[in-house]
Amino acid sequence: MASLQSLQQPCKEENGLKKQTIRVGTRKSQLARIQTDSVVQMLQERHPHLCFEIVAMSTTGDKILDTALSKIGEKSLFTKELELALERNEVDLVVHSLKDLPTSLPAGFTIGAVCKRENPCDAVVFHPKHTGKTLRSLPDKSVVGTSSLRRAAQLKRKFPQLQFRDIRGNLNTRLKKLEEKEDFSAIVLAAAGLRRMGWDGRIGQILSPADCLYAVGQGALAVEVRAKDQAVLEMVSVLHDEETVLRCIAERAFMKRLEGGCSVPVAVSTLLKDLQLYLTGAVYSLDGSESLRETMQASMSFPNENEDGPDDDIQHVGITAKTIPHPAQVAAERLGVELAELLLSQGAKQILSVARQMNDA
Repeated sequence: MASLQSLQQPCKEENGLKKQTIRVGTRKSQLARIQTDSVVQMLQERHPHLCFEIVAMSTTGDKILDTALSKIGEKSLFTKELELALERNEVDLVVHSLKDLPTSLPAGFTIGAVCKRENPCDAVVFHPKHTGKTLRSLPDKSVVGTSSLRRAAQLKRKFPQLQFRDIRGNLNTRLKKLEEKEDFSAIVLAAAGLRRMGWDGRIGQILSPADCLYAVGQGALAVEVRAKDQAVLEMVSVLHDEETVLRCIAERAFMKRLEGGCSVPVAVSTLLKDLQLYLTGAVYSLDGSESLRETMQASMSFPNENEDGPDDDIQHVGITAKTIPHPAQVAAERLGVELAELLLSQGAKQILSVARQMNDA
């Protein structure tokens, strides 16, 4: 059973009336707390009559630090304990990094809000002795740390002169390993996490999608709720950011059709411009020597887009977003599926199958 830790004092009465308390589940890490605090602040501003109490817990991914994420063999590394608390009614909603949520959620759960996305790209933090350098200018054989097969595969392909080694732990732990030891010349992390921690100054290089496509959902925060809890679902829905939702639906649909996850290198990039949604998706072998990469686009403009669809309550890859035009959500999901189908027709299944087998070996 997850160890629950309430991190806020109970709400005080207002005008003699006790406010309704909404319990918000989160991981215990500093980054998770910062992310959850930001979501709670947005909810509090929009629902001043409610009281929000944060409940923190440790997850499987937080506890197992001596094994690469891709080798643990658990799809819900950072979400399982939080979802159990949600199922037991110990919390009313849970805040996640969207990239941690599988494309198929457990029965009875849905993503009730996807907040405006932070920069989804990856960032490089360099050892102090390499300040001012880029990955390309690091000395040959320099060791770069990353816990992601996706990052490693792409960067091995682009920077074959470098070596890549797994590094685990939360942001604070990984940065400490980098700065206090000589094991790594640099580490690659999500730019969003560094920025949310207020560590923009530590970013030595932002990797554009041309250098490294990012993870599905990276940079976006998701609020998971019980699907039948209409009151909570409606309460959190005000946080939906339409552009982020449509981009992430396409990304998640792409990942789901490929049956990808953290045990295989699958990467994406999305752009919504002039009512056109562009999705770039790629798959890689573990060493980056084989890859398939394509881009497709779809229109997000529909003449009657403000009308409710016939199945307005339907989830799109786990996301319920009644406030966003239904036809656009359908088109975004179709775009992800069709891009995945294109890569599968070119041999993506074989590349991912071999990558999964090699990772499991």
